[in-house]
This record gives sequence, C-alpha cells and structure tokens, in this order.
Amino acid sequence: MKSNSMITKAACLMLMASATTSAFAQKMNIEHKGDTTIIKVENPTKYLLLPIQEEKDEAQVILSTGDKEDTWMDVRLAQNGVDYFVPFSLEKNAAGKSVKGNVAIVKILGLKKDALAVNLMKLSNTFDTTNTDYYRPSYHFTPLYGWMNDPNGMVYKDGEYHLYFQYNPYGSKWGNMHWGHAVSKDLVHWEHLDPAIARDPVGHIFSGSSVVDKKNTAGFGKNAIIAIYTNNSSVNHDEVQCIAYSNDNGRTFTKYEGNPVLTPFDGLKDFRDPKVFWYEKGKCWYMIVSADKETRFYKSKNLKKWTYVSAFGKGLGQQPCQYECPDFFQLPVNGDKKKMKWVMTMNINPGCWFGGSATEYFVGDFDGKKFTCPDANEVKWLDWGKDHYATVTFSNTGDRVLGITWMSNWQYANLTPFKQNRGANGLPRELKLYEKNGKYYVSENVAPEVYALRKETKDLADASVADAKDLKGVAANMNGAFEIETDVTPDANGIAGIEISNNKRERTLIYFDMKQGKVVMDRTESGLTDFGKQAVPHDIELAWDKQRAAEGKEPARIANSINYKNDFALATWAPLSLCEDGKKTYHVDIFVDKSSVELFVDGGRIAMTNLVFPTAPYNNIKVWAEGGKAEVSKAKVYSLGL
Repeated sequence: MKSNSMITKAACLMLMASATTSAFAQKMNIEHKGDTTIIKVENPTKYLLLPIQEEKDEAQVILSTGDKEDTWMDVRLAQNGVDYFVPFSLEKNAAGKSVKGNVAIVKILGLKKDALAVNLMKLSNTFDTTNTDYYRPSYHFTPLYGWMNDPNGMVYKDGEYHLYFQYNPYGSKWGNMHWGHAVSKDLVHWEHLDPAIARDPVGHIFSGSSVVDKKNTAGFGKNAIIAIYTNNSSVNHDEVQCIAYSNDNGRTFTKYEGNPVLTPFDGLKDFRDPKVFWYEKGKCWYMIVSADKETRFYKSKNLKKWTYVSAFGKGLGQQPCQYECPDFFQLPVNGDKKKMKWVMTMNINPGCWFGGSATEYFVGDFDGKKFTCPDANEVKWLDWGKDHYATVTFSNTGDRVLGITWMSNWQYANLTPFKQNRGANGLPRELKLYEKNGKYYVSENVAPEVYALRKETKDLADASVADAKDLKGVAANMNGAFEIETDVTPDANGIAGIEISNNKRERTLIYFDMKQGKVVMDRTESGLTDFGKQAVPHDIELAWDKQRAAEGKEPARIANSINYKNDFALATWAPLSLCEDGKKTYHVDIFVDKSSVELFVDGGRIAMTNLVFPTAPYNNIKVWAEGGKAEVSKAKVYSLGL
C-alpha cells in the first residue's frame, strides 16, 4: 500500500498535469454496471487524463463511439498509488473517427470500484509533455511520453526522414502497439507527430516497413507511401501481413480493405516484421519476413498479391535464436560500385552472446530466387553491445544505407529506471561494407549528420600514460551529454583504457586488452545496476542454460561476458581482429547521453552500445594503462545538444 503522502503527491502532480478545461460546463458522471465502469462526459474536453500504476494488472479502456474501429486499450490504471498520467482522447477513437454529439462515453473493464483511478481521473484540454524522467536522453530520439521499442517503416521522401516506431501511448511498458511517428530533415532534430497507424479491433500493429510507390504499382496514387506491417491478433496471436497507404506525406494512413495481403502457408505463429524493397532486375517488389527461425522471401507486382520465393537462415548464424525484424539491402565492397553484395541483417531474441537480443548479419549474393552466403555459419554482430536491437534501414535514400536501432534488451526492457518515458533510439548510423581476408564485414559508424550536435569543444593535450591521468571535471556542466574523440595507441602487450565517471565513483570503463585482442566496455559499476537481477531471459535462452548445465557449463551469456555480476551488470567486448591487420593506433569515438554510451572504433568497424544509469551525470574522464605505456593523442571532448 502506498503511503497517504505519496497519494497526495500524485494528486498534486495530477493538478499540475491538468490544464484549464473548456469554457462550456463539463459534467463527468461515473457509474458501475457489473464489471464495467462507465464514464459519461458532457461537453467533453480533449482528454481524460488517466492515472497509471505500472506494477498493477491491465484494465481495458475504450472510447465508445459506435464505430467498428472502436478498440479496447490495455491500461495499468492506478489502484492504490500513481506513477504518472497519460492522456486518453475524448474526441476521436483510435482510427481517428470523431465522437458524435456532445457526450463522450468511456468504458473500463477490470477496474475495482474503490480503485484510486476512479477518483483521480480528470478532464483537460492539454497534456504536459515536459520531461519528468531523469534519465531521458538529451539528444537521442525518444517519444514524448509512453513506451517505444522497434523503429518501423523508416522512409525518406521530399526532404523528410520518416521515423515510425512501436509505440504505447497508454503507459511506459510494452502494450497497445501503434506506429508512433516523427519526421526530421537532418536525422538529428525530430518533430513529433500523431501516431500514424493505431491498434485496431484485430490486434496490435507490429513492426514493418514503408516504401514510396513511385510508379503507382498498388493503385493508391503515384508516390504514395505504402506501409507494410504485421497485424497481431489480440485473440489467438496469429500474425498476418497488411498494408496501408498515405497520400499526405505519411501523416495519416488508410488501411487497405483487402487486408491481410499475406498469411503464412503453414499456419506459423511467428510470422512478422516485413521489409519490402524494389528489385530492379525483376521489376517487382520483394518482401523478406521473419518466419520463426528462418526468413522467407516473397515477390509481388502490386504490393497486394504475394508469391513465395525461397527461405534462408534456418540453423545458420547464432544458435539457438528467434528471428525478428529482418532487413535486406545492397552495399558496394570498399566503396566499389562495380562490386556489390547483398546484406541481410537479422535481429534475434534471444541469441546475443551476452544474453537477450542483438543484431547479426549475413553477406552474400541474391539472384531473385535465393540468397546465398558462403560463411553463413560465422556469427557477425552489427553491434557488440547489449543494447542494440531491431536495427532497420531507411527506404528511398539512394546510395546511402542509413539505419536506426532501439537501445534496449528484452531481458530488462520493462525494468529500466524510467517512468513516464521509456525507450530511445540509438544514433543514426551509416552502413558500409569492407573486405578482410576474403570475407565481408559491415561497418556501422554514426551518420555524418550527427556531428552537428557538437557545441563546445575542449582540446586535450597528448599524453603518454604509464599509470593513469585524471581529467576531473573535464565534462562538467555538460549534463552527461558529450562526445570523446581520440586516438589510442596501446602497448603491444598491455591494456589501455578510458574511464568515464562521476563524483560518486560510478564509472563506465572502455579499454583495449591487447593480450586478449579485445576492446571492452564494462558497466558493472556504472550506477544503477541491481534491476538486472530481475531480468527475464527468453524461454529459448533458459532451455539453452539447462542444456549447458547438463554438460557442466555455465550459461552462455555468463561465459561470453566479462566481469559478470547480473544480466545488466557485466562487460561486453568485440574482437580487435575486425580492424586492419597490424593496427597499432585505434581511432575512438564515444557518445555519452545521460543513460547510454555508444562506442565506435575505426569508423565503425567495431560498434558497441550499452545503457548506463549513473545517479549523477558523468563529468570526469581518466585515461589509464597497464603493462606498458599507452599513447593518447588528438583528444577532444565535445558538449552535445540539440
């Protein structure tokens, strides 16, 4: 039971969140009929503000307009305490259909009569989206409020980058999947727009992609934006592929009356996340879709009728795993457009070497029928951290391949210490392909547009470090949002590192271990870490643990990580063999933003993304060495901001 003081505080927050109501007299009548709470609002305001208590079970809430698109939403309504508030529209249902007349009717299932929410729901014409989360990033994209996971439907058109994303506007845990929406002209500054595709009576709107239909192949209009997404049934969890079209530059979408356009031929339950691309040689559209533990290719002339082509991936790459959010695109080898290869990125959950979710990739050839990859059994990670998932790329960007990721891990995504806002994208990244020893690897560096975030610059003196050199306060007054760029030359047999810390001795370590041939990021003492003890491994991962235990082995995520304390408090690493052979000096670029650290080595040949939760902003930097001297040169610290 929450204390009276906490409830009083919640009520005060409610008053702060509530703005002035309409000049017309509002009347809110609440009655209970059986297990249903019915709220009738005369002359309704724009919103009914709902108090949320995250630890409680979900109730079901609906705006009842009599329209077939009226949809029940799952909301963790407050029972005996309040964490935050969310707005619930009294003007339109989820499909955008307006309320008729001057009375709005809201129905709630599963809410007790004495629940705190009954008395704290208030009417308002506005909702305050001022940040209330200490750990909300300064320059990474986040939704205004609520929950966000996978980026979806990313497309470039008429000077705008469209970012759609898995979104729950009714709480900051997973649920009620909509396509949230934001646009940008520079990949850095984002304008928040209304959700583009809302959960409907069929079910959740899962991940997918968007294309610009330049030739009007689907018949919805020349240059229409076509969204291709998975509709997940709320009843039996069947997953089918659907389309919707937009003729207003992606602001609003109309769902195709003939949906679904693709169902699995074998009744497969895990059949989702379509990525559609134009295949010029075949003069048709192709779709790659995750199908449990493989991917399937389909083709179409009109985006409506799809024909099965082939499958790829079963038993390949990291095992065991579950495939999600595939992507497929071409890249030139070492920038040579005469030597093109196809790249399949595959997001897997679980399967990450360090537990939970991650992005792997395959490089090979595609002839319109089959994708072939000569080294498909070699595991290649796009990012070597633990918080880089659901990587997908923009459509319609010409020769550039630009990707965005979700910074979290399904083991603890619902446990991270956020409240009103949970979920952030990694920095936009440009993908390139390089060849090394006859094999092909993808580099993933920050897009050049990111450097526009740089504000104040501090140049640091070159240093030859035999022990440690403290730079206390070098990032002071930067509010935990800064970049470190430098060249590091470790001793051939030693360790050279960079420590980022605050005055509470909370720290994140990044270091080169030359004997082990690894670059490491250690967050075991980074700040808040204990929530990692509550992490929930996937059933596949637990079964894997059991199998390894029978063989006398510890769980793979523990064996593969360094300095493991729990499923959050650990160190991740990448092999330095990904860099050029004979490398002595490494170019390092580190982006810190309150609750995340993104590392890029040698232009993204190694990328590593991890969440951190220091209880005070990082403001100190220390360079250190063991087993010999390390040279640190051309070091700069940039304050970053929008």
